[in-house]
Amino acid sequence: MAKTIEGLVMEYFENHPNQELSHGPVVDWVTEQYLEEHDNPPRDPWRVIRQLHQKGQLIKVRTGVYKYDPDYVHEVELLEFSARDKEAILARDSYRCVVCGRGREDGITLTVDHIIPKDKGGTNTLKNAQTLCSQHNLMKKNYSQSEAGKRFFIRMYETAVSIQDDKMMAFCRAIFDAYDEHEVDFHIARPDAEG
Repeated sequence: MAKTIEGLVMEYFENHPNQELSHGPVVDWVTEQYLEEHDNPPRDPWRVIRQLHQKGQLIKVRTGVYKYDPDYVHEVELLEFSARDKEAILARDSYRCVVCGRGREDGITLTVDHIIPKDKGGTNTLKNAQTLCSQHNLMKKNYSQSEAGKRFFIRMYETAVSIQDDKMMAFCRAIFDAYDEHEVDFHIARPDAEG
């Protein structure tokens, strides 16, 4: 029987107990093993690593680095909204995405989403719930990547200021302008005085 992506990820970590492992080598090995039994590469092995951490099977050492400790492994109760709560949330939001206002009558698939994610301390209260269409739910998941990008450009800008690199400073300001124009990540302040 063909091994699952999760099974392969755990096999790799179990073969390297108590070692701090970054995504790269794990994903490469899982992909190689998976392709021996499948025609297509595995989908998102790095996401499986994160899910195994959320389940309590892997320890997150720092961003992108995890380890398996056989003595630590425990099951974590992942909180999900009950069917009754999901219905209450959908009804409260008028069966429409709170971002775009589209609903099922528009042919849209709706999801009930945690405003603050479970792995960042979010709870299963109705106050921490919202109705999103599948498109805006996916966009929300990608926002953390845009936040990381903005923080990277902030560091790049600060380095450019420290070495008086006007060309790089102008480039970073243009990136900050794009964030502003598209109203993305306003909660992360621009470091430049013009912003």
